Amino acid sequence: MGTFSSFGLNQAYHERYEKLGDRLSDVGKTLDWDVFRPLLESMYANKSGKGGHPNVDVILMFKIQLLEVWYNLSDLAVEREIYDRLSFWHFLGCPDKIPDNSTIWLFRERMSESGVDTLVWEEFQRQLESKGLIIEKGMIQDATFVYAEPGHCKKDTPRGEQAKTRRDKDGKIMSKNGKMHYGYKLHTIMDTTHDLIRRIETTTANVHDSQVDLSEKGEVVYRDRGYQGAKCKGYSATMKRGARGHPISIRDKLRNMRISRKRSKGERPYAVIKNIFHAGLVKVTTLQRVRVKNMLAAFCYNIYQVKTIQNRV
Repeated sequence: MGTFSSFGLNQAYHERYEKLGDRLSDVGKTLDWDVFRPLLESMYANKSGKGGHPNVDVILMFKIQLLEVWYNLSDLAVEREIYDRLSFWHFLGCPDKIPDNSTIWLFRERMSESGVDTLVWEEFQRQLESKGLIIEKGMIQDATFVYAEPGHCKKDTPRGEQAKTRRDKDGKIMSKNGKMHYGYKLHTIMDTTHDLIRRIETTTANVHDSQVDLSEKGEVVYRDRGYQGAKCKGYSATMKRGARGHPISIRDKLRNMRISRKRSKGERPYAVIKNIFHAGLVKVTTLQRVRVKNMLAAFCYNIYQVKTIQNRV
């Protein structure tokens, strides 16, 4: 895309979106993207301009991953949409060249193999705190199923590296309330002040919620009945449940009601991630890849929430 073409697209963008408003452009201004550059560039060994194909700008590549989550697009579909939508092109910084779908996939694969996604998430949290969105005492921990495609193979079909089909390799089966769930879990802990997801962890579906503790010392952690008896590093505000022949007391019922009111909004991130982003079903095939997908989904939710907070001021 030459200079003249870029100028023409910029003119078309401003003519169409200045009056209507561009949500993507507004959302893109909520973060300092350059702080993520050193972390993302650390995935590449070849940093020189001599020989080989030059690396595509890492911020451009990362933003494409976010577009895929926000609009529920595949690697192939997002490549097409960037060429088709001026708002996408402008959000990406008006690039002269768009990476193909294979390059987009390889970038995400590098993130999963290198573990850079964890560093990006930690840097994101530091940037939130620099904006004054600090963690106070109240936290809500919960978990949700992230489903995967089990395929049509029998249970005794080889898994992992021996698998010869597109069937998910690492997903597990979990039975809850009489229903079978296949895939993974996204564990999150969010603050009650800003409704931002602060820490995350991805496990297979058969890992019980109570086995994951995302709290820190000094935090009051609101949790549902599934966490009863599970220790936490913070102060446990966990709902109680009765047992056969041993119902909970009226005092505990009232306590449960107070905790329930506090933790009820902890379901909102999952509603956004699953119902708006449609990220509750993953088509990647390993735990590492699902971890990256979950991080991107939580990242996208937080960006939208930051924009919501800014609009309140």
